[in-house]
Amino acid sequence: MLPQRLTMVTLGVRDLARSDTFYRKLGFRPADFESEGVRFFDMNGIVLGLYGHDELAEDATVDAAGQGFRGVALALNLESEQAVDAALAFAAECGAEIKKPAEKVFWGGYSGYFADPDGHLWEVAFNPHSPLDDNGRMTLPPPVAD
Repeated sequence: MLPQRLTMVTLGVRDLARSDTFYRKLGFRPADFESEGVRFFDMNGIVLGLYGHDELAEDATVDAAGQGFRGVALALNLESEQAVDAALAFAAECGAEIKKPAEKVFWGGYSGYFADPDGHLWEVAFNPHSPLDDNGRMTLPPPVAD
């Protein structure tokens, strides 16, 4: 059985310097060390890694030519609808492409999407059903008894 946790997300990027600059503009805190060909950012208990697109595909032994929707979106949950609007506006100022402006959504929350310079999707959301704890981490409602 695998441990139930996520420790790192690695994004394959076409231009490491451009992506490094973009995430730093967003205010993401880089690791205190440099490593050629990869960048790391502390994401409050999870690490975001940036690595060359083709090199990441090679490392995973998969075809680097995959295009279009990747079936994955990263998410940043915030404390209010106003915080979502402000975060999307700030991401756009940093060079993100807004894919979906924030709006009230079917599950009772409020969310929108932006894409980073390589098209990786980020959802920015307020979820009234899963408030953030004191560390900014999502809390889940207790499981329903069987």
